[in-house]
Amino acid sequence: MKKIPHILLSVALLCSLFVVGCQAPEAPSPAGEGGILRLYGIDPITLDPAVSGEMTSHEYIVQLFSGLVRLDDNLEPAADIARRWQISQDGRTYTFELRENVSFHDGRGVKAGDFKYSWERACNPATGSHVAATYLGDIVGVGEVLAGKTKEISGVRVLNDYTLEVSIDTPKSYFLSKLTYPTAFVVDRASVEVGREWWRQPNGTGPFKLGEWDENNLLVLERNELYHGELANVDSVVFHMLSGVPMRMYETDEIDVTSVSVDYIDRVTDETGPFYRELQVVPELSFSFIGFNPTRPPFDDVNIRRAFTRAIDKDKLVSLVFRNLVRRADGILPPGIPGFSEGLGGLSYDVNKARELIASSKYGDVSGLPPLTITTSGWGGLISQPLEAIIREWRDNLGVEVEVRQLEPGRFLYHLKEEKDEMYDMGWVADYPHPQDFLDVLFHTGAENNFSEYSNIEVDSLLDRAAVETDNAQSLALYRQAEKMLVDDAACLPLRFGQNYILVKPYVEDYELTPMGYPLLNKVAIRGE
Repeated sequence: MKKIPHILLSVALLCSLFVVGCQAPEAPSPAGEGGILRLYGIDPITLDPAVSGEMTSHEYIVQLFSGLVRLDDNLEPAADIARRWQISQDGRTYTFELRENVSFHDGRGVKAGDFKYSWERACNPATGSHVAATYLGDIVGVGEVLAGKTKEISGVRVLNDYTLEVSIDTPKSYFLSKLTYPTAFVVDRASVEVGREWWRQPNGTGPFKLGEWDENNLLVLERNELYHGELANVDSVVFHMLSGVPMRMYETDEIDVTSVSVDYIDRVTDETGPFYRELQVVPELSFSFIGFNPTRPPFDDVNIRRAFTRAIDKDKLVSLVFRNLVRRADGILPPGIPGFSEGLGGLSYDVNKARELIASSKYGDVSGLPPLTITTSGWGGLISQPLEAIIREWRDNLGVEVEVRQLEPGRFLYHLKEEKDEMYDMGWVADYPHPQDFLDVLFHTGAENNFSEYSNIEVDSLLDRAAVETDNAQSLALYRQAEKMLVDDAACLPLRFGQNYILVKPYVEDYELTPMGYPLLNKVAIRGE
């Protein structure tokens, strides 16, 4: 999923980061001791699961809605609303058996037909989803719905109230993982038909329901007593929206958890200080990069892309700007993703080589380059320190001036493909731990989230072969080949892999970020201050 760009994080911190027969428990776990969990937050752009394509909205949606399957603690697909499933011998047909005790927040029972409706709605062009093709596109018939040729997905069949059959185009080991993404979550038809912004009062199936939402002020989640899984331990979760400096609010006991910015890292990592015992450092399956637009000059020339990549000293960026809170990225796949290559060298920092590449390009010299603009996200013209540092290095090392065009976050995150200039500033967080979610989703020709519109037939061939290869080792080898080719071709400028630094009050138990960067709030407990 698209990660909230670093500029948004800076503003927030300144104004304030093949299975068969799977079975799950039938009865929900009892609720805990109650209490209120107080957090800092940024307003979601949308709470519509069919449309959500970025992390800010996703953090709330996963608390309010649910799907057939979820990712377990090992990031493997596990039963959720589906209690079990079977996969046909040819690997193309999935038959899901739904639990019979699942209901929406208003008490209406969830049936197989609700999933068929939800997926067909997500793929309907009128819904305006920018993610439906990515996460549901393997299902037979989805392409026809996305193209407006029909309203029914032929590969989805309701066999009875609690049995759903789903057929995909070719066997793919990651298909179940795709169904853990919000686009595949179930929504209530009656709720949706209330109006276009029905999601401001959502009727979901998740462990929490929306109690109150006062934009730019407060968002409250209340425990869903009808939840089919592990009932939330806390009575409610209160998000204070952009209500101050998070670290100061944490120090004054206004919130129970905070992310830690560079400004405070010395204080929280001091082993003799008051915060060290409350610090959690969690690796995140994320990748931040500068995207090039190869559809327009000068990045239609691979030598220019390589030159701009080689002109950035990423070690200096990581140490001086990020204070070593992140890891330098030479490739695209972050550590922890199958296929990650520790030895992938990338295009190393080399100013002389960068200048030679410009000289050998069809533009000949920096004087022959057209005006350059990089697209980023944020409010009020405040540009992030990392982006400022990168632009300064291009100026110092190449003699190139780069302008910045800032877009309002919602427009940036949902219309980047149309809005991008010659370059753009982007982050991506894993939706599921598979190389396909980075390499194929971001760089395959015609992919929905291929924001740069990069195209390489050889890379496409490798990705297509890797997707259907049943031997895992062979599949990962193909993905590694594709990644190496993308890096050599400077499809983008890899910058950093993420880590989350957070402080958690001692009386808050089991607040843990997933490798995707969000917590499962129904597991959190308040045990008394």
